[in-house]
Amino acid sequence: MAFADTFKALSDPARREILELLRETRLSAGDIASKFDMTGATISYHLSVLKKADLIRETREKNFIFYELNASVFEELMIWINQFNSKSKKKK
Repeated sequence: MAFADTFKALSDPARREILELLRETRLSAGDIASKFDMTGATISYHLSVLKKADLIRETREKNFIFYELNASVFEELMIWINQFNSKSKKKK
């Protein structure tokens, strides 16, 4: 996992909101765009950053591309973050 890409992707509030939308269900780019006051190009950029960080996956079905969360990356991130919590408890 490239943490730099992950943290860059998570640093933007719009991308975090996209992730929250995808937590509920998979969506097309048009469905995602309808929730924001942004251009299609801006939504595409945000989706690209999220894909580069491997936080989302895309599935092509006929003329549509659907996006969904890649939960395994979140699990890896939580394991990595949690190790600092565990070490700090051991030092006490």
